[in-house]
Amino acid sequence: MIRIAVDAMGGDKAPEEIVTGAIEAARRSAKRFEIVLVGDKQAVEKELKHHHFIKRLPISIAHASQNVEMDELAVKAFKEKKDASISVAMRLHKDDKVNAVVSAGNTGAIMTNAYFYLKSIKGVERPAIGTLIPNEEGAGLLLDVGSSVNLKPTNFQQFGVMGSIFMEYIRGIHSPKVGLLNIGEEQSKGGGILQQAYKLLSKSAINFIGNVEGRDILKGSADVVVCNGFVGNVLIKFAESLASMFS
Repeated sequence: MIRIAVDAMGGDKAPEEIVTGAIEAARRSAKRFEIVLVGDKQAVEKELKHHHFIKRLPISIAHASQNVEMDELAVKAFKEKKDASISVAMRLHKDDKVNAVVSAGNTGAIMTNAYFYLKSIKGVERPAIGTLIPNEEGAGLLLDVGSSVNLKPTNFQQFGVMGSIFMEYIRGIHSPKVGLLNIGEEQSKGGGILQQAYKLLSKSAINFIGNVEGRDILKGSADVVVCNGFVGNVLIKFAESLASMFS
């Protein structure tokens, strides 16, 4: 059975909402996977008692005496809080005791723990955070949205390859279209780093369609849009505020 570690202490209104969501997932899974709730055992058990029939569900608890707050510095927390819920969850993954980790907590702490405990795939210099954005064709993948601000041309290339693989194998899109987010469609746009990234992406064994602009994201012109973490983070938060304004 697939085992998924869930950071019960990470995110808004944790552990209450996290435990509730984990229970709902377990009920819908038809026992296809087991959920391991990682966090303060007493606090997690208290929340579990609020729900009925949980003894029938594939849910267990892994105790962690600490948690990382949303405003804490990621590297500092990694060094000083070795028993934080996200750290314990990642070590379970590292030791092959779980197959995946899910957390809604401090993004920096998640990425830091994943990077140091799980390491990166050979050929990948930096991790990327990707998010699916609704568009006219369904949904596209935008990455990076906050992990790495200062990228080298090779990082853009690697993100394009990773994004292409994700969309093909997870979303079932054959030969997904990959675009480089820029201020114009021409190859000469965007300065030296983006121009070099364009050349590297063009040589990659992916379906690179060239530069795309901000307006192309919601059109669905590309299945994967690559950018640096600063631009991507600003973009998704602007989109969130736009949706809030209309609602």
